[in-house]
Amino acid sequence: MTTTPRVAVVTGGARGIGAATARRLAADGHAVAVLDLLEDQAAGTARAVEADGGRALAVGADVADAESVEAAVARVAEELGAPTILVNNAGILRDNLLFKMSPDDWDAVLGVHLRGAFLMTRAVQAHMVESGWGRVVNLSSTSALGNRGQANYSAAKAGMQGFTKTLAIELGRFGVTANAVAPGFIETDMTRATAERVGVSFEDFVAHAAKEIPVGRTGKPEDIAAAVSYFCSEDAGFVSGQVLYVAGGPRG
Repeated sequence: MTTTPRVAVVTGGARGIGAATARRLAADGHAVAVLDLLEDQAAGTARAVEADGGRALAVGADVADAESVEAAVARVAEELGAPTILVNNAGILRDNLLFKMSPDDWDAVLGVHLRGAFLMTRAVQAHMVESGWGRVVNLSSTSALGNRGQANYSAAKAGMQGFTKTLAIELGRFGVTANAVAPGFIETDMTRATAERVGVSFEDFVAHAAKEIPVGRTGKPEDIAAAVSYFCSEDAGFVSGQVLYVAGGPRG
């Protein structure tokens, strides 16, 4: 794929899909700002990027807070350069059945996923429009299709798809594409926490999930990073407003 070095921002970059994506984009030749709630956690990923020979900056930011986002993006622009790639990956879980779910659990999940993606994109798009080029990749999920115990998460991840399609319409004329990647079962700390919540070992949880996936295995963070890498490439300039399910089989 054709690659021109850019400055990329990856939210929720401390671990899991975010960390793998930051490292993949760095391997593609981009400088990467690793954003997470705590800067010291983001620093681990930044050090890994630098150890691989890339440029990275660790930034602590609450993506659901407008002032925090504006400050973070301003710092990235000053220290790395104007960001023209944005991966909205930050997310949390507050799983529960609807009748047990508190308003705080609902608000927290939609705040990080949807409000966070909105605030980050609003801040970064100014640099993209000025550059006449940009890539926005939003992390959705197969949970957008519905998943028991995840009314908040499912709503947020479905919302990410509508948000993505609208960005594609509004920003396309400025050379900016927007796409979404919707992972299936990926082996991360988040799915490990889900296994603990339902009271099974992670190994059994993974094995059970793999039986239901046509390719016969669960996903790795690197599987998602590869899809994000494509959407961020020069070659994906005519692909916008799409949702790609990376789930080992047909979904969506």
